[in-house]
Amino acid sequence: MVETRLELEPEVQEILKCIDNNQNFLLSGGAGSGKTYSLVQVIRQVIKENPTAQVACMTYTNAAVKEIEERVDHKNLSVSTIHDFLWDNIKHFQKELKSTLIALSNNVDVKRINIEDDNVPDNFYDECKDGIQYKEFLRLKDGIISHDELLILTNGMFEKYPSLSGILKDKFKFIFIDEYQDTNKLVIEIFLEHLIKSTKSNIIGLFGDSMQAIYDDGIGNVDVYKGDAVDNLKEIKKNQNRRNPQLIIDLANLLRTDGIIQKASLDVLAPNMVDEKIKDGEIKFIYSSDGNIDHVKDFLSKELYWDFTNLKETKELNLTHNLIADKAGFIGLMDIYDKDPVISLKKDILNKIKYNKKNNKPEIEIEEEDTFDIVVDKFALKNRQRLLKKDVLLQEPANLLLYNQLKDKPFSIVRKIYLTKDSLIDNKKQDTEEENRKGSKRDKLIKHLFKIQSNISLYSDKKYNDFLRITDFRNQIRRIEDKRILKGNIEELMNVGMKTIEEVINDANDKGICLIDDHITDFKNRNEYLYNRVKDIPFKEFQNLYQYLEGYTPFSTQHKTKGAEFNNVFVILDNGKWNDYNFEYLFTNRVDKESVLKRTQKIFYVCCTRAKEKLAVYYHNPSTEIIDQAKEWFGVDNVIPL
Repeated sequence: MVETRLELEPEVQEILKCIDNNQNFLLSGGAGSGKTYSLVQVIRQVIKENPTAQVACMTYTNAAVKEIEERVDHKNLSVSTIHDFLWDNIKHFQKELKSTLIALSNNVDVKRINIEDDNVPDNFYDECKDGIQYKEFLRLKDGIISHDELLILTNGMFEKYPSLSGILKDKFKFIFIDEYQDTNKLVIEIFLEHLIKSTKSNIIGLFGDSMQAIYDDGIGNVDVYKGDAVDNLKEIKKNQNRRNPQLIIDLANLLRTDGIIQKASLDVLAPNMVDEKIKDGEIKFIYSSDGNIDHVKDFLSKELYWDFTNLKETKELNLTHNLIADKAGFIGLMDIYDKDPVISLKKDILNKIKYNKKNNKPEIEIEEEDTFDIVVDKFALKNRQRLLKKDVLLQEPANLLLYNQLKDKPFSIVRKIYLTKDSLIDNKKQDTEEENRKGSKRDKLIKHLFKIQSNISLYSDKKYNDFLRITDFRNQIRRIEDKRILKGNIEELMNVGMKTIEEVINDANDKGICLIDDHITDFKNRNEYLYNRVKDIPFKEFQNLYQYLEGYTPFSTQHKTKGAEFNNVFVILDNGKWNDYNFEYLFTNRVDKESVLKRTQKIFYVCCTRAKEKLAVYYHNPSTEIIDQAKEWFGVDNVIPL
């Protein structure tokens, strides 16, 4: 046994010592350090040393679940996303589920769980024949919870019913959480606060990197739980870097704030090794006054031999989807889902209502029969220039047309219109081979358009068997003539020209390629305003969106690229009017804006460490102070004006 352990990584050996001492642990490692490799080694070893013990491993994405399952195939190992794990371990406790959900709905401090009754009775869910269910949508009155509510409910259950902690510990001797920094605070509380109240024994192990905590709903760090005491997390640091060449490692070390200084792995199998030497790699800080990205890419292509047509090797990283939408050709759709001016005004009214309630301000009475226009006039909201927001809105003829669609509808209906870009762009792939994850937030209209374009793409790519299998025409093919008709129909559909989205939906239906089903009919009825906006967009714009989301373009957001790696990475430092980030603060060390600085520092760290060979960063019109800092970080010779 000892000899076997000595063959393992030093960090894994330290983890196993923690397990021997019955102490929970935290493995901290920077980008490219091989944290997943360590996790797999730990899982294999604990299964070997504890052949009857059940091991649970949770991670952030389904792709990560699949990767771990492929590397460790054992009947005692349960790998899942955090949400699936939590639901699997509470779903059978229906009595406790109902009681906790009712208690939370009656708690005024819990905003997300609200059944809209003054006081929800204890027997509220007695008639709920299917019990409390977890689905992709929320319908609390029917006992259906979704993604976010599950975390609140699970935390509430473990707090209210301590016996659940003992049951979970009995079930799993080892519980490991990968990418802990992306885990919600409520989840960490379950495992590091509620579970330790049980006297039963098990081991909790966290794996991750606080510098890569770039999602708003993640805990970020677990510093308050760290320490040498048995009830604390024993931190083990992993300092190697298997991914990046030396120049990128040096840059990344300057950005870290947690004391981890990475060193290039001396493993000859590491990608950053060549002929048993660490590769230097290439880093460039490029700036110009004209903001012409094409000019920069042309320079990288011609002078430094970057190939932006090779989507697997080269990525362009922007901060937001909005910044990409114009380049990729779907700005019209993005503006509808993310920048609707009338829905923005409605949101301002709802925020004013919440503000008045929270601050005990006089409430403005809204009658049941009040139209949207009447409510807008009642609130008479003004902008910073003290102008009525309604007047400013209606100065634009296009906005007037939108406003007129809703002005005479009851406010009770308009207030429920909810637009979010997640309904449009959720579940983006990094490349064409990446699998879709389950639980996409795309709405039913966008999913229907995807089905149409998928049919077109399969036929265009000559994947005829796959095309026949998924097309709605398949049941109508009984003779050769039917195939000829289908061929003519799909080829006619492929020639979309300047047809609108609605025209293509109708064409696909009439030609039997993709039928209009109840989902689309229901969507049109429930989301009339949104449908009316989308239907007139050229279908070619949706095809551009499809290409982007399916990984056929070199574009990616900086958040979506986390966990991925590419030979060449081109980072565009543009805040995109997003106040949560500011790259100027990063290069000028604005400590008076600490939260924004830290957030920007982390996203920049993640971007830089995606590159396995070459990194280029572009800054539009930087100040002298920014250029001076860039010279310190990148080296004088690597700061290039265009």
